[in-house]
Amino acid sequence: MKRTALVINTARGGIVNEEALLAALESGEIAGAGLDVFEQEPLPEESPLWAMENVILTPHAAGRSQNRPRPTVELFCDNLRRFLEGRPLRNVVDKQLGF
Repeated sequence: MKRTALVINTARGGIVNEEALLAALESGEIAGAGLDVFEQEPLPEESPLWAMENVILTPHAAGRSQNRPRPTVELFCDNLRRFLEGRPLRNVVDKQLGF
């Protein structure tokens, strides 16, 4: 990664090796990180991430939005109707592709 790179993780804590991330942040190998999820939650008080100037931490809340509930419920209701009517569902995960 470039020294100007930022690591952003709002997905799952386990996909980022925190030990390697800490080393990269401390050495300046990367510029910084924005983390909403961690290998261990809540993030332990003794974690060096708390004191790092080049890190922004949020409390596993990045997915929350005042605009999120309505579309989520609408998608669920539409898919329920489609399922009951025997029609194809929306946003089906392709397990071969992984998304």
